[in-house]
Amino acid sequence: MKRLVLIVVFSYLTLACEKLISEPPAEYEILDGPVQGLNTGEQAQFLAGDIAFNDEVFTAETGLGPLFVATSCGSCHAGDGKGHPFTTLTRFGQTVPNMLPDLSIGGPQLQNRAIPGYQPERLAEGTPFMNLTPPAVTGLGFLAALTDEQILANADPGDKDGDGISGIPNYIDPPDYFIPLWFHQQFNGQYIGRFGKKAAVVDLLQQVTTAYNQDIGITFTFEPVDVHSGLTIDPEVSDQTIRDVVFYLRTLKAPIPRTPDDQQVIRGKALFNQVQCSSCHISEWTTPSSDITALSNKTFYPYTDLLLHDMGSDLDDGATEGSAETYEWRTPPLWGLGLSPDSQGGQYFLMHDGRAGSIEEAILMHGGEGQNSREQFKTLSPADKQALIKFLESL
Repeated sequence: MKRLVLIVVFSYLTLACEKLISEPPAEYEILDGPVQGLNTGEQAQFLAGDIAFNDEVFTAETGLGPLFVATSCGSCHAGDGKGHPFTTLTRFGQTVPNMLPDLSIGGPQLQNRAIPGYQPERLAEGTPFMNLTPPAVTGLGFLAALTDEQILANADPGDKDGDGISGIPNYIDPPDYFIPLWFHQQFNGQYIGRFGKKAAVVDLLQQVTTAYNQDIGITFTFEPVDVHSGLTIDPEVSDQTIRDVVFYLRTLKAPIPRTPDDQQVIRGKALFNQVQCSSCHISEWTTPSSDITALSNKTFYPYTDLLLHDMGSDLDDGATEGSAETYEWRTPPLWGLGLSPDSQGGQYFLMHDGRAGSIEEAILMHGGEGQNSREQFKTLSPADKQALIKFLESL
């Protein structure tokens, strides 16, 4: 009898393992993976960037810190998805628009961890700050490829159409190494930001260099100053590594919608438009020609306008970046939203700092320009609310 039981158990485990091996996750169930159409050389650079982003973990011997937030890129963006409360960043030192961060108090970012022999930073009592949960990083290359003209087409600073939505761009002073491309427009020496919670980052090179330097404490030729000592030190990673990671982020695929033909999802999409969520979360964009053929003339669906919006006093943290007001936030892309719990410990941590534990909670936190949509959502029947949320989870 014991032998029979063992045989049955062994057979069951064998079948389970075979199923796991033969049935990998469907493409739409994961965020990782390259865009289609990369050539051989581009695939090799994508792989090199993938290894640097997800596999390289820094130590004190390889340049970590001495003050830092994380030890790798992948530790904040598991599976290229959203971060969670344990990987949240703290930004401070700028309380009014266009004010340079106060470096004398350690701004613009808190390094809350340290290697042995050093003390991590602590915020002085009363210092205005904002916590920022790391976003998913997939599909960024499509957003990076859009022209400033496309982004400005949706801006309405004076709310001329009277819909209560007045999105504006964040004009920022770019870093010295920023090289404008043909689609970047200069405004009194400033450029439109499109990445980060307040759109304070103009391109993916700035995004990567800031993360390596401020998050991990790594120096290189683009950012040679150590965040702890303030001294210029020898590069700890090569320019090629930085460029490989930038290429990796540019060529990560866009999240693939799930169950788009489900009738409840279709109903939820109609409700999403009905309550005017689509006024800021614009669904469809098309890239112009790009130096990467796989990104050229592609239509994609991120559900963002990349603009700043007044989100009300409840989401005003008293700190800011660039020309944004403290209560203004960039419309976050919604694609891949339903996969967020996969990298967030099995639950949602939404809004800029992860304070919302569900999609409905996040909707109900919308104030300012989002208040009208919030109030319309509140009037929906329970079944309609469920359909709208199911649509958002399908993106």
